[in-house]
Order: sequence, then C-alpha cells, then structure tokens
Amino acid sequence: MSFFPKIIFQCEVEEYLTKVFRNNELITALGTQEAENKYQSLLSHLSHPPGFTTVRVNTHLASVKHVKKLLLEEIQKQFKGVCVPVLEHPKLQDILLIPVIGPRRDLKKHASEVIVGAQCGYAVLRGAHVYVPGIVSTSRFMKAGDLVSVYSDIEGKCKRGAKEFDGVKIFLGNGISELSRSEIFSSSGPLKGLGIRMIEPVYLSPSFDNVLPSHLFLQNLPSVVVSHILNPQPGEKILDMCAAPGGKTTHLATLMHDQGEVIAMDKIANKVKKIKQNAELLRLNCIKAFCYDGTKALSVEKREDKQEGPPFLPESFDRILLDAPCSGMGQRPNMAYSSTLKEVTSYQPLQRKLFTVAVKLLKPGGVLVYSTCTITLSENEEQVAWALKTFPCLQLHPQEPHIGGEGMKGAGLSLDQLKLLQRFDPSAVTLQGMDINSLQDSRQDDLIALANKDCIGFFIAKFIKLNSK
Repeated sequence: MSFFPKIIFQCEVEEYLTKVFRNNELITALGTQEAENKYQSLLSHLSHPPGFTTVRVNTHLASVKHVKKLLLEEIQKQFKGVCVPVLEHPKLQDILLIPVIGPRRDLKKHASEVIVGAQCGYAVLRGAHVYVPGIVSTSRFMKAGDLVSVYSDIEGKCKRGAKEFDGVKIFLGNGISELSRSEIFSSSGPLKGLGIRMIEPVYLSPSFDNVLPSHLFLQNLPSVVVSHILNPQPGEKILDMCAAPGGKTTHLATLMHDQGEVIAMDKIANKVKKIKQNAELLRLNCIKAFCYDGTKALSVEKREDKQEGPPFLPESFDRILLDAPCSGMGQRPNMAYSSTLKEVTSYQPLQRKLFTVAVKLLKPGGVLVYSTCTITLSENEEQVAWALKTFPCLQLHPQEPHIGGEGMKGAGLSLDQLKLLQRFDPSAVTLQGMDINSLQDSRQDDLIALANKDCIGFFIAKFIKLNSK
C-alpha cells in the first residue's frame, strides 16, 4: 500500500543500484522476477517512514518501566486521548516502541500552503513540528493562527520566499501557523523557533521536542542493536571511531554502567560538541570525545604517558565500533536521493582506510563491529569479503541479538558467512498502514515482529581478532 511515490535517484545511481539488486548470485538464488519484486518493494519502502518510533531509555538514570509510564502520559497528552500502546522489546530491553498511525488518507487540504525543505519534511513524517529554518515558501497572505497545509519540496526546486510553488510537492499534513509570512521571511534574517504546529500529520507520531531529554534518546532500532552486539563490559576501553552525534557512544557507556572508558572520535568540531552535550545530558562520565580523523588515529611513534586522546598505539582497545561514513541509502523516509554516483562510490575506499586502522588498534581477542545505514553491496558484504581476505587475523562471529535478516548474495560470501551478518531490509515486510482499529486488533508479538523489519535499511558485521600465535 504505497502512499508516496518510490524514491527518486539520479539516472547513473539508479543504473548502479539496479545492477546491485540484479547481480548474478541473487538472480540464481531468487529468480529474476522475485529479485526484481524485492528491489521495487525496497524503493517503495524507502520513501515511507518506518512503522514504529524507537526510543532508547537511558537506563543509567531510570528504569524502563518508569520511563514507559511517563511516556504513555506524554503521548496521551499529545494525541488528545487517542490510545496508542508503548511496547517493550523482548530482546532489546532498553528500548520502547511506539506504533506510527498512518498514512491518514482522509485529511482535508487547505488553501493556505507552506512548502518546507526535504529534510524538514522527513522530520515531520517522523513526528516533528515545522521550525522556521525549514520553511521555504508560504502562501501570500498567511497570518499567525492560520490553518495551513504543509508540503515537502523533495527535489529542492522551490525558491526561498516564493508565494506559490507548482513543482513536485508531497503533502505532509495540516498545521497551525505560529507566525505570519512577513515574520518568517523578515529582512533581519531567518528567525528561529516553531513555525508550524502540526495538528493533522499524514503520519501520527509523537513529537520528542524537549520530552524527557535526560531519559530518552530517539534512535533507529538497528542502531540500538549495534551497541548490544559490541557488548562492552564495565572497565573496558572502547573506541567509537565515527561517533557523532553520540547515540551509540552514549549507549555503549550505558551498557558499561559508566565504568571504563569510551573514546569517541569525529573529525567535525561541531559534531564532537554534540557528542559532549549528549553525554552531559545523559549524565555519563566515562565518555571522552575528540575532534580527530579516524584514518589517522594510529600512532607510529611512542606516546606521552599522560596523553589521553588520539593517535593511539596499536592494540589499545578491547572493542571497537566502526559505524562507518556511508552513502546513507537506508535512511527512511527519503523520496529523492541527491548524491551522484561519484559520491556514492567514494565511501568504499574511505571505509577501508578506517577499517585498516581499526584492526591495528584492536587488541588480540578483541571485538570489532562494522555497521552502515546503507543498502549497497560495495559498502556492506563486499567490505566483509575484503576484510576476511586482507586480515587473516579476523574471524566473522555470530551476532546476539540477531534480529535482522542474513547478508545479501553478490559478494562471493558463503551461505554460512551470510548467516553471520545482519542486513535490515525494509522490503522484508509488506508496506502497510496502521490505523487505530488494526492496532487494537494486533497481538503484541506480531507488532514486535513488524517493528524488527519495518525499520531503516542497515547492515552489521561482527569480527573477532584472533590471538597472534
């Protein structure tokens, strides 16, 4: 049941992806028609938001039961009495799942229109209100307090301040304007703050703006799985190589009961600042964040004894998370992917540089988890095949919990190797909407099973570094 059109790619990227999902191994295993159906289904899923909002509870400060109670009260308030359950996950016991209601097809569209940028639009589809910086255009006479229909300019073709827009726009729902058009586009520069308060979004999902900020972290389900697979232990020294904005970093620290050391690196200063802010907000003290390029994090010279930050000596870490920079094609919703083929293919060599450094920084017997939020073979299964060939000291290891599907064929890995990988593939379930009636008729086990699959596209591999003989 597709509500939005399939994701749009640049022609060369579309050709590239088509070859990926029609590779010989896959066609031999599934047949041409089944492989094609899965690919087309994936393209439809990517333009829609996941079926559940996932929040991770900061168990360092509060119990899941306590936060669940507070969250239920907040949702009741936001949804004005509409009864939506908050589910606990049997295998991921620090997350809560909230089913997303929608798409709602019966919403009346208003004459007064607001056009927002694509990124703002995607946030609205996942529960956010519209903030002023995201507004590109409004109707000519819009005043504060007006009922407006909100649309997303998915191709980025609307001129800022335009009074009307006839290009490709996607209806996101209705809201109430907090400001007039003249206030939004004032000559004194763009305002900050709330622009449109969404009252009838196409997908009904709670807003987490300033909701229990010390107790909750909004995070996609597979991103939570990653930290559990790394399984850091109290007292260990952990490296999160590409850590911003700090969701996984803070999760690792929480799983370690804030005992030990989590080194977080990112090469962009503002992102490192965000990691530190998140650590402070969640009251985690074992995190040390550094602005540093992960490809240069291996020290070739002796370090000063008191030096805390990078570069580090070989074999310095018990466990390493490499949540690598990637093409990000698994993110949902995404209706128009703007990167060029050159940009898409630039990630594989960068990931290999980071991976090589990670292997050298890992202690013998240590664990390395590699993950991406993309769907290509070149950044996922091909990287695993390359790593196993390049580093004889590495061995693929079973993952616990194993919630996603197995790896995708096409990189020459054996069936046993593919089973050790986790690929979260949104097309593994039928694209379906959720209304209050179907929600009330659903069993909790069925909803959890749906949440495990109807999430972003994601990939995880776990390696153990064998003891050198």
